[in-house]
Amino acid sequence: MKRIWLHGTLICFYLSSHTQTNNTWITLFDGKSLSGWKKGAGSAEYKVDNGAIVGTTVMSSPNSFLITEREFANFVLELDAKIDDTTSNSGIQLRSHFDPTGNNGKGRVYGYQYELDPSSRKWTAGIYDEGRRDWLYPLSLNHDAQNAFKLGKYNKIRVECFGNTIRTWINGQPAAMLVDTFDKKGFIGLQVHAISKSEDAGKKVYFKNIRLMPVSKPSPEFPQSVYVVNNIPNDLTNYEKRNGWKLLFDGVDPKGWKGAYKDHFPDNGWVVRNGVLTVLGSEGKEGGVGGDIVTLDQFSAFDLSFDFKLTTGANSGVKYFVTLQEHNEGSAIGLEYQILDDKVHPDAKLGRDGDRTLASLYDLVPAQKQERFVHPIGAWNTGRIIVYPNNHVEHYLNGVKVLEYDRGSKEFRDLVAISKYKIWDHFGEAPKGHILLQDHGNEVSFRSIKIRELK
Repeated sequence: MKRIWLHGTLICFYLSSHTQTNNTWITLFDGKSLSGWKKGAGSAEYKVDNGAIVGTTVMSSPNSFLITEREFANFVLELDAKIDDTTSNSGIQLRSHFDPTGNNGKGRVYGYQYELDPSSRKWTAGIYDEGRRDWLYPLSLNHDAQNAFKLGKYNKIRVECFGNTIRTWINGQPAAMLVDTFDKKGFIGLQVHAISKSEDAGKKVYFKNIRLMPVSKPSPEFPQSVYVVNNIPNDLTNYEKRNGWKLLFDGVDPKGWKGAYKDHFPDNGWVVRNGVLTVLGSEGKEGGVGGDIVTLDQFSAFDLSFDFKLTTGANSGVKYFVTLQEHNEGSAIGLEYQILDDKVHPDAKLGRDGDRTLASLYDLVPAQKQERFVHPIGAWNTGRIIVYPNNHVEHYLNGVKVLEYDRGSKEFRDLVAISKYKIWDHFGEAPKGHILLQDHGNEVSFRSIKIRELK
């Protein structure tokens, strides 16, 4: 609320949460011409019709882009966008760049993209890295925003880029938040996606009311907790901290962890180096040299995220609801998010229906994943496990949900009864337990391990 005195009278009024003091909106599209824009790549047609920029798909063209002549760094971007067909796809480039040597000399646009996805996948307002790293923030990470896009109608698009942070909205709904260090400035672009079928030629995407405001400070934060993809290792934003996230590994030392069935962190077998927690190889022996490590704290309902990097043929896992009451040999018992080199390690071909492959609930539920969302050996992948207070559980791999189940349900118990865990009474149903990183005798690295308890 702002208060001013006028002729002796106190007048009070509210400022919009989007108000940016001492800044001015820049109109990027005048509604009449393409002044200030130029073709970036591809051969799709762009024209002005009835106050909108209309892009039309064509055959035999890579992704096409109409891009601004100017570059921008810290800004709020607003526009309206419409797609009429569920088979179409488009996007809005942010802080992007042009490589004239790409696509065999035809040119290539690369950089952050606000996704426009009218398909049943519902990833509009997710963040894609066009021409570079693929998906950064699939909107499966924010279920609440997935139904906000309206097919065949103009949608209100809002993006804020400030410093290392990109935040998106769709029709007023907070959608994605990305913390990343790749691009500090670049152009704005409007995409017409490539097509592979002749019947898709001539489909259109519409953009209008395009305006941008350079900003010197970020606007007020999202009014609700949105999952943050934070690509700065072992870091939490103030927004994450205020929403209850905490690091289980700070990149400096292993405080907060101990060896399973031990009262201290292992003297050998695990190392902390350059912000990374690594279990060393020991000829693939389960339990390895250092053995499993567990958190000192126990958790019941939680949202857990972690980065992991495999070496060739490696096997490991992140276990949860580990009680340490079994005192078994080898690895401690618990529900396991499988970490595995599916292409080399033989365990990928064991079990039932792939339930021992990467990101599966080990020996119980197979992960349903596409190869494009699995990062190669030697690159970092991000796992996520959500256990809701009602015992519904979800596994994610690189932002994409790959499985879900309900702890303690009849279906869950039926799976346990035909698994290696059938010898343990009430397996996986403890009210709380430790988080465990497994030593399976192969070198695997971890970082950015963070958790938020759910009430």
